Amino acid sequence: MKFIKLFDRTQIEARTRELGRQISEHYGDEPLVCVCVLKGAYAFFADLMRNLTIHPFIDFVRLSSYADKTSRQSKTVFSKDMEIDIKDKHVLVVEDIVDTGHSMQYLVNVLKIRGPRSIRIAAMIDKAERREVDIAVDFVGFPLDKGYIVGYGLDYAEQYRELDSIYDLQFSKA
Repeated sequence: MKFIKLFDRTQIEARTRELGRQISEHYGDEPLVCVCVLKGAYAFFADLMRNLTIHPFIDFVRLSSYADKTSRQSKTVFSKDMEIDIKDKHVLVVEDIVDTGHSMQYLVNVLKIRGPRSIRIAAMIDKAERREVDIAVDFVGFPLDKGYIVGYGLDYAEQYRELDSIYDLQFSKA
């Protein structure tokens, strides 16, 4: 395996600071719940929250996918649900990467039923080129077209989340 650095810690800090400013301006004094999608978004989420000038409610979700043998598709379910009531509050879902968009679409659809004022998405990495469903990222850290991305919360087989930069993990062809 080979690690190609895409974004270093300085670039990530600068972009996260700018996103914090944009999000703070966007919501102002409105009631906001920021939701971290575990595990991958933890690093981005913590840094983003420290860069806000507002004081949101904070909660966490974790999604799991499994193969549905009856339909030959994968199903997404909560393995950890939110604890905060989002009715009549704005919700900002914070994700590490939005790729095909299936899990994000599932999460947004579930949250809509709970009656929030609005739902927006912030993602450190937006792979819009790979999108298979109609879901938009409102606050984008970095757009990317391709690559297997690790570091800064993103993993490969539960490893490399601790890296402070974002890398394209390239697999050697043997």
